[in-house]
Amino acid sequence: MLNMHKKLAKREEEGKIIRTGIVGVGQMGRGLVAQMALMKGIMPAIVADHTLEKVIKAFHSAGISDEDIAVAKTLEEANHFMEQGKYVATENDAFISHANLVEVAIDVTGVPEVGVKIAIDAMNNKKHVVMMDVETDVVIGSYLKKLGDKNGVIYTGSAGDEPGAVMELYSFARAIGLDVRVIGKGKNNKIDYDCNPDTVYEEATRRKMNPRMLTSFKDGTKTMVEMTAMSNATGFVPDVIGGHGVSGSSANSCADLNAAFRLKEDGGILNRHGVVEYVNGIAPGVFITVASPNEDAAYVMDYLQMGHGPLWTLYRPYHLCNLETPLSVAKIVIDGEPTIIPLDGPVSECITVAKRDLRAGESLDGIGGYTTYASIATAEETYRNSYVVYPLVNKNARMKCDVKKGTLLTLDMVDLDTTTQLYQVRKEQDKMYNNGYALK
Repeated sequence: MLNMHKKLAKREEEGKIIRTGIVGVGQMGRGLVAQMALMKGIMPAIVADHTLEKVIKAFHSAGISDEDIAVAKTLEEANHFMEQGKYVATENDAFISHANLVEVAIDVTGVPEVGVKIAIDAMNNKKHVVMMDVETDVVIGSYLKKLGDKNGVIYTGSAGDEPGAVMELYSFARAIGLDVRVIGKGKNNKIDYDCNPDTVYEEATRRKMNPRMLTSFKDGTKTMVEMTAMSNATGFVPDVIGGHGVSGSSANSCADLNAAFRLKEDGGILNRHGVVEYVNGIAPGVFITVASPNEDAAYVMDYLQMGHGPLWTLYRPYHLCNLETPLSVAKIVIDGEPTIIPLDGPVSECITVAKRDLRAGESLDGIGGYTTYASIATAEETYRNSYVVYPLVNKNARMKCDVKKGTLLTLDMVDLDTTTQLYQVRKEQDKMYNNGYALK
């Protein structure tokens, strides 16, 4: 992002403000609106949420006065108010995809079945898309990337999310000729596979979080989703289903990672390199572990106290989530580049695990719920064993048979909801790559 502040300031001086459309003003959406309002050359021009009062509150929290806010009930009103330079609030998320002056649509809903509609409608209307809903990306990201290409617009994940943050390190290392062996993220607590919205309710209330969101963090689902996105953007794969999850308490633990991420034959834990991992600790950071064939480069790494080699870990000790997202918008519009995009077809899949014993006929509940959590497996393993792709699970999915806690759910065990747009688009993606995944 070198010199991006200068590029944005130049657009501000020239009156070429980048107008964005944002859908969703939960915790992430509110912060995004507030941060963007502080920046030059960019603005949250129109914001949609099913609760209009939340949009108004988000604008107020960003320091925007009532006289600069307009409520749009129709698309014509939205276009008119945007032309006047107003900040537009609406309950209709379709306006984001159709408003004349919107250049980039940003999905901050966290709901895959909403994210797919926003992304497809926006790109079909020649808007770029920043997808903060990583759960959508790991199911149909390859399809969405191709749709963007077809429409001459850019589809991307977000700076600030762990996948976007790790791509900065990955691209840096590749650019200077280092061999990247492992990529991954930290986790700030040990995985609790048994947690649910009831068990985390008190903590969620104290931290002003949605209990389902906190559950998805604590049961490891978000970590697995993020690792899947990293995998699909780089070609790196999980060494084992779910990853190893080694321990490290701080940036100083990177020396331990240098040793842990050697191959088994060299005293480490890995069966292969080119893998995606997570570490208990070093949160909220991201890391890559690298090697170099050059003796002089190895000497410099040792001299700079990066370790004796043959592996070294580069660590970014933070990711700023929604506060960094506007930089992805700027990178699209100004530089014509995405932050992170999936490769041509999934490399890994986010798969579904029974959180407790499940009975035939029982309804499932998806992300951050009571019945399932996510893991990660290679795409090859997923298709060979017909594992259920996790974000396809919603409240209308039902068990066909009894299974024990910890079972990796397969398509013959679950009746998925086939009526959703997400499901149908995933079917189209599978056809694109002829991967043999047997959705009905």
